[in-house]
Amino acid sequence: MCKGLGLKSKDKKSYRVMFCIIFLCYLPSASAHHVLGRPAYSLNEESNTPPSKQVETQVGKYAITYMAFPAFPKANETGRVNLYASRIDNGHVFRGKVTFKVRDDSWFASNEETLGVQQIDDGVYRQGFVFKATGDYIITAEFESDGEPYIIDFPLRIGKPFPIGPLGLSVAAISLILIVVNIIQRRRMQRLQAQRHHAKPQDSQ
Repeated sequence: MCKGLGLKSKDKKSYRVMFCIIFLCYLPSASAHHVLGRPAYSLNEESNTPPSKQVETQVGKYAITYMAFPAFPKANETGRVNLYASRIDNGHVFRGKVTFKVRDDSWFASNEETLGVQQIDDGVYRQGFVFKATGDYIITAEFESDGEPYIIDFPLRIGKPFPIGPLGLSVAAISLILIVVNIIQRRRMQRLQAQRHHAKPQDSQ
């Protein structure tokens, strides 16, 4: 579409970046006020249920493994996250307390809520949840070891991804308007330059 409108490569890149920024700004965010933490002892073990996401990372002196259950977490349904933390140098499992928190996965999210504080259970820290709203969230696991704080963030999707609906069309329309305005301004400048070019021989005569 950009090629047909006569945009240069640099303009294409700038408008792509602009479109992404506008699209991300207008994405609907879920409310972190509608999520309930569940104690570990109230969870039903579902060892055969595959996790929706498994992340392995290294933070400081620890190797962290994070899993979310079930495979497709939905709003108003009980789910859980499992956290494994072991020392990188000797493989010893962390045996303190882990605090789980949650917030919206958006640029302007400021509200953060505590899901619960869990102790180790058979080498695993388990935290249950019930989200009341579909959306993208960030679950944070916090603990302290050897006087050093450890904070690990994990993205979690509840429900199906948002389809491109009226809001997406509105963002696309705004981007198209910006492109059209830029083209009109460019053509206006070209006309002015052409008029000045034709006016110069007349002035010399």
